[in-house]
Amino acid sequence: MKIFWFIPTHGDSRYLGTSKGARQVDHAYMKQIAIAVDHLGYEGVLIPTGRSCEDPWIVAASLIESTSKLKFLVALRPGVTTPALAARMSATFDRLSNGRILLNLVTGGDEEELRGDGVYEDHATRYQTAEEYVKIWREVLTRSHTGEPYTFHGQRLSVDDAKLLYPPIQTPYPPLWFGGSSEVATDLAAEQVDTYLTWGEPPEAVREKLEVVRKKAAARGRTLTYGIRLHVIVRETNEEAWDAANELIQYLDDETIEAAQKKFAQMDSIGQKRMAALHGGQKDKLEVSPNLWAGIGLVRGGAGTALVGDAETVAARIKEYADLGIDTFIFSGYPHLEESIRFAELVFPLLPLEVQKKLAQPNLTGPFGEVIANNYTPNGKGKPHKTKEPSV
Repeated sequence: MKIFWFIPTHGDSRYLGTSKGARQVDHAYMKQIAIAVDHLGYEGVLIPTGRSCEDPWIVAASLIESTSKLKFLVALRPGVTTPALAARMSATFDRLSNGRILLNLVTGGDEEELRGDGVYEDHATRYQTAEEYVKIWREVLTRSHTGEPYTFHGQRLSVDDAKLLYPPIQTPYPPLWFGGSSEVATDLAAEQVDTYLTWGEPPEAVREKLEVVRKKAAARGRTLTYGIRLHVIVRETNEEAWDAANELIQYLDDETIEAAQKKFAQMDSIGQKRMAALHGGQKDKLEVSPNLWAGIGLVRGGAGTALVGDAETVAARIKEYADLGIDTFIFSGYPHLEESIRFAELVFPLLPLEVQKKLAQPNLTGPFGEVIANNYTPNGKGKPHKTKEPSV
């Protein structure tokens, strides 16, 4: 099981839908989050993309030197960049980071935003472009290890003698991730990508979606890995967690919800429509499955659900998704710095993680925790141990 966190390049706050409790997301803050999650043992971070975000490639590159093991899941945008340029960027980042880049294929779901980026394609055409884009991207990177050029002429894209002189560290290319719920999206996933991502729908809906992708991949002789994107609100008790969920949307008014839902309805993303259908814009119908709360999706596009509960409950829900075949979990919480620490402290010890090995610090000895009254060390049970008196 691998746990990722999130760099909020589109903003961060204590409350949704209001500037109250908001904080400026500058480089210093993003660096704080990256250093924290790298130290805590998270596998990597997802960096979002779109016009509401800072550029993910520049953000990720700026954080290489501040981290040592953290992987960066960065967006590939067909139509916004050419596949050969994206291959060169991917290889360069992989080399400079010593093999720490992962690529997230994003076809986009907002035609208005896409037109602003110069992409004038409908949903079906975007996937035709994406299929050829990924084929070129993969081949250019794969052939870079032998120096062989690649020529391809498709219906949407073409290259002649595309070549990389500097191959990536990861072979044959940095892993490619992708999430999509439409028929053409699952076809593309089965044919082209390495890890299929889903947003946090109820477990039964996730099971059905993964089964579709598995069957399509198997028919092509391929096996994928699977991940899920969720928010999380974890506290020491279930009551505290649900209070925190309600506090997160306490300043969210109906007008703001209506405006957000109207915008989401205009998008052609099937995944976004599935997210919106979970709550229907209603604040009184937000627990859509046990401990799965859709309040974030009232105003946030994309992933709109959160696991809510105490550490044991959240760990149990994570394991339910893991039992479906999901081995990678991309979480986030508001504010992202504090919640990354809280989640690691409360939930990591309850999960079957490789990260436990990363967290072990064999060269360090106790005491751990603040020494009490300059004479007692905490034992984790609320009772202090008296330290030995020094010999004279």
